[in-house]
Amino acid sequence: MNGDAFSFTLNGTHGLALPSGALFLPTEDLLCVSDLHLAKSERMARRRGVMLPPYETRAALDRLAQDIALTKPAAVVALGDSFDDIQASESLDREDRITLARLQEGRRWVWIEGNHDAGSHAHGGEGCDEFTAAGLTFRHIAEPDAAPGEVSGHYHPKYGPPGLGDRRPCFLLDARRLILPAYGTYTGGLDAREPVLRSLFADRALAVLTGGRAVPIPLPAARRRARNA
Repeated sequence: MNGDAFSFTLNGTHGLALPSGALFLPTEDLLCVSDLHLAKSERMARRRGVMLPPYETRAALDRLAQDIALTKPAAVVALGDSFDDIQASESLDREDRITLARLQEGRRWVWIEGNHDAGSHAHGGEGCDEFTAAGLTFRHIAEPDAAPGEVSGHYHPKYGPPGLGDRRPCFLLDARRLILPAYGTYTGGLDAREPVLRSLFADRALAVLTGGRAVPIPLPAARRRARNA
């Protein structure tokens, strides 16, 4: 396995945060990605008349193919918002459909529904709201009172502490939960220090930056409101 990954344990399960933004569970032979947002350029053109280079689907699938070749998983879990909306899922061109079908060959493939792609789509695999494996619960959006072992996406977290340049997509991790970065292109992101996101984690939490290697950095403690404010 790539030595550039970050190794951790969540609720008794060993995980590897890959530099690409994917999660691999070696003991379960499971690869997990979040927020692919495939065909976003099509949706942007259809809904807003904004023309973006239509290569984000190919780029995401190529990166996913590399992670599958690296980890050789028996199962792949996509944590929701895999497509930018249901109509976008129907717009994939023939080559991308063939690539996606090839990636699914010989392994279990689980599509968890997100807020962008709630509903059925015809791209193989199985769909569900939540998925459990090895003491972990996989869902699209974190639940504040979730039991330990929650794995989710949705927020597209990014972080860049002073001195390290621009913010990078990152995993967020503490002893109870893990939030994955967005795996797709054209996805933007939310600063990990924003209260809606930072409040989900204990004071001792990590941002694991993606890029050439997975770099763990302690997150600043959450800002507290003064009692008499």
